[in-house]
Amino acid sequence: MDSDHDDEGPAHYSSPPCFMHELDPEFRAPLSDWTDVKRWRMAERERLIAARLAVLADVRKAMSQRIGESLDAVIGDIAGRMVSLYWPFRGEPDLRPWIASVNERGGRTALPVVVEKGQPLVFRAYTPGDRLEKGVWNIPIPAEGDQVLPDIVISPIVGIDPGQYRLGYGGGFFDRTLAAMPFKPLVIGVGYELQRIATIYPQPHDIPMDRVVTEAFRA
Repeated sequence: MDSDHDDEGPAHYSSPPCFMHELDPEFRAPLSDWTDVKRWRMAERERLIAARLAVLADVRKAMSQRIGESLDAVIGDIAGRMVSLYWPFRGEPDLRPWIASVNERGGRTALPVVVEKGQPLVFRAYTPGDRLEKGVWNIPIPAEGDQVLPDIVISPIVGIDPGQYRLGYGGGFFDRTLAAMPFKPLVIGVGYELQRIATIYPQPHDIPMDRVVTEAFRA
């Protein structure tokens, strides 16, 4: 696990930590207890989701288009490659037009499906126009798609830190799924610049993104 202080021991401050907030309003004492980390993640998750939902729909649409264009730059030739995406939820970047473009250029696409709580996701083949049904949280999932293994996994972020560790929805599905796959796909987190945070307090089970693409990404 990456950490600025893993090899240095506890951080030392020129002023006692209890007064640091008076010098720096953004200061937050590091969290070490997992219960505190979970509580912090829950609050931060709700803050970040509210922030992206507050962005005007037309603005989110334009940012989503830029994210799709940047994904092309990161991935390169898409022909013959299997890409897992997602169905947009609670203000996430809407990449459904990009999904269609992947298929038009010879790529293949899939959507993740929750099978059971505490278990890895599975990926089902999906092409725009395929029949959908409601999954967990009423998010549409392919009704009949074959189970596949993606070469590229594109995952929406709730938050992202400088180590490219992703704050998700708290179910642990994403990390569990990547750990269970027989090979490591290219993992790309997508979101908005407003979702960048100082840390998610990564734990040993957290898996960082290979790349992160936002509306401000430049290849």
